[in-house]
Amino acid sequence: MAKTADTATGFHGDKLYQERARLALPILIRQAKAGQTVSYEDLAAELGMPNPRNLNYPLGCIGDELNRLSKKWRNEIPHIQALVVSKGTSVPGKGFDPFLKDRGKVWKTPVERKAILKTYIAEIANYPYWDEVLSELGLKSAASKIDDIIDKAMSLGGGEGPEHKALKEYVRSHPECVGLPAGSCKGSAEAALPSGDSIDVLFDRKDRIVAVEVKPAATPIHDVTRGLFQCVKYRAVLQARADFEGDPRQIAIFLVLGGGLPKALFALRNSLGVVVFEQVG
Repeated sequence: MAKTADTATGFHGDKLYQERARLALPILIRQAKAGQTVSYEDLAAELGMPNPRNLNYPLGCIGDELNRLSKKWRNEIPHIQALVVSKGTSVPGKGFDPFLKDRGKVWKTPVERKAILKTYIAEIANYPYWDEVLSELGLKSAASKIDDIIDKAMSLGGGEGPEHKALKEYVRSHPECVGLPAGSCKGSAEAALPSGDSIDVLFDRKDRIVAVEVKPAATPIHDVTRGLFQCVKYRAVLQARADFEGDPRQIAIFLVLGGGLPKALFALRNSLGVVVFEQVG
């Protein structure tokens, strides 16, 4: 089977993978500026693609075009498609390897590969000319018209209703619903933070700290938006406390929804780097 890097060529054609590549590149540049990776599943959802496996050709097409542009500019442009990662490993799949090797990256073990990719992803985030790339290719920045939703999210939230309490108790008693091993200890409810906030559910484990913000199925879209931003805040506060205390444990923040994430918020979720569990309970 031919590698994606060899077959997905041409950026400005009318093939479906080329059209998707032109839609995906501004999204990836938005992610790079935000310093966030994005999972194959979440990028596919934002692009309206039912199967994330079909991203191989659009991403390969982007890589091929960046190679062409690097030669034209005589300046190496990092392969931004490395930002699209597996949820399980937090690095791109093996289909990206030809592009990595093309840039002289060599490894012998999976651990070495992951370390190289982590460094490379940081290089992508620090690349200062992504706007020039967009301009050269005749593309516009990724836009998401949800200013009115974000404005409404700034208003004070309502009190805790019975649906919220029930979902919070369900999550607290079922750690597996946020990916923790079956049989894990129950979490704590309304865990206090040094900022004066409280987290709906906190799993304080030996190997990691997992914080969960909960929104029931009937939550309006502006309150779900608030939940996404709350996750960013909680992540920053927990990480700051861990850094101060010298706590090396991994910190994870999740948003749990009793319903589904509104499509209008896909871009915001991806840009903020928040993992969302949907249809829980």
